[in-house]
Amino acid sequence: MSSFVSNAICACLFVALAVGSANAQSPGFLEGHLKIIASREVELADATASENAGDNYAGYPLIILSRDKQTEVAHVTADEHGNYRMALPPGDYVLDVQNRRRLHIRATPQPFTIAASQTVSIDMAIDTGVR
Repeated sequence: MSSFVSNAICACLFVALAVGSANAQSPGFLEGHLKIIASREVELADATASENAGDNYAGYPLIILSRDKQTEVAHVTADEHGNYRMALPPGDYVLDVQNRRRLHIRATPQPFTIAASQTVSIDMAIDTGVR
């Protein structure tokens, strides 16, 4: 293969990659705060039990689903203060609690849209039930 043809092929590949990366959108960000609530029907004898109910953020990972709730896109776990942040490609999503139904956790799935280079703030409150 001649050097001219090789150089032409390399130039075409370079242009194709440059155009493809120029068309790729920057990710956006999802951030928020997880609040864990332990509702109760009767008063607890031990007040510290209700005060510590929300301390285990790692035990309640959040899941990002496609808008139709059929595809798991990502998972995120809140830090020790209940805060979370992650990058996502632009698109429509739903934030929910992983294994919500199996664990009998009450939470309202939150739909949201990510735009390139933008941050969306979604706070999630979950109710772990009677303690």
